[in-house]
Amino acid sequence: MATELKDRTIAFLCAPEGTEQVELTEPWKAVERAGGAPRLVSTQSGRIQGYDHLDRADTFSVDTTVDVSGHTEFDALVLPGGVANPDYLRMKPEAVAFVKAFFDAGKPVAAICHAPWTLIEAGVVRGRTLTSWPSLRTDLRNAGATWVDEAVQICESGPNTLLTSRRPDDLDAFGEAAVRVFAD
Repeated sequence: MATELKDRTIAFLCAPEGTEQVELTEPWKAVERAGGAPRLVSTQSGRIQGYDHLDRADTFSVDTTVDVSGHTEFDALVLPGGVANPDYLRMKPEAVAFVKAFFDAGKPVAAICHAPWTLIEAGVVRGRTLTSWPSLRTDLRNAGATWVDEAVQICESGPNTLLTSRRPDDLDAFGEAAVRVFAD
């Protein structure tokens, strides 16, 4: 698996505060192990603050921002969760546009936990089948998606492949599936 993502650059979009740290770091490691190049994208330069649930954890250096970089620089997109991260991102038009551009270009997107809130805001879930943290079930259904309670859901209907996952307990399966999807 060490070269599956060789020459592939994967964007990880995170808010300045509120990203569930493990939902950033574990998929990041999976991309690196597969030979890919993960890059941290945010709405502001500098550093983002990771969280372990409600507690501050580590900080991470931002590689680029959504107003500087576009989807053309990346082969795929990962949206980590946490409650605050996607709630912040869905209120930033430039972040929503960054996400939507991956769908418009037919590039794969992976989202975990509460991250589908950003997908709803981008208007890209209608007719798709997703999983998420259970409290998003109604939001996703109201946006026209089918919600399932699965560790990982890969939806290939629509312009691109969309991979979703429920929670930190599903991170091993999420990372493995993301590498497979991004390698195709």
